[in-house]
Amino acid sequence: MEIRVNLFTYGTLMAPDIMREVSGTLLESVSVTLSGYQRFQVQGEQYPGIISEAGQKVTGILYLNVPADAVKRLDLFEGEMYNRIPVSVARDSDGETVSAMAYVFKDEYAHRLSTSAWDFENFLQNGKQLFEDQYGGFNDI
Repeated sequence: MEIRVNLFTYGTLMAPDIMREVSGTLLESVSVTLSGYQRFQVQGEQYPGIISEAGQKVTGILYLNVPADAVKRLDLFEGEMYNRIPVSVARDSDGETVSAMAYVFKDEYAHRLSTSAWDFENFLQNGKQLFEDQYGGFNDI
C-alpha cells in the first residue's frame, strides 16, 4: 500500500494549476491555517518561505493524500532552502486539526528572507506570470 501524506502549502503551490504541474497529479484540497509560523517573501523572488514565530499564523491550502511520487517531485521543486517537516493545521471550515507536512525555510537560509510579508492575491495579480516564466519546465522534474 502506497504511503500518502497531507501537504500544507502557503505560497506558489496554493495555485491549483501550479500544484498540478509540479506534483504531476490533481489533488483534493481544503483551506487551513498553520499556527506558530510567519510567511515572508524570499528576497528577489516571487515565492515565500515560512519560519517558526510564536503567536503568528499562516493561511494556506492543504492538499490531501499526496502520493509518494508527487512528494518526490515536490522535494526537488522546493530545493535545498526548505525542510519538509510534520506540522498540524486547522481546517478553516470547522477548526479540526489535521496532521500534514510543510516545507519550512531552513535556519541557515533565513538571511534570504525579506522583512515583507508574502501575499497570495498579490502573487496572482503581479507575480504569477513572472514565476511561471522563470520556473517553467516543471514536467522535467
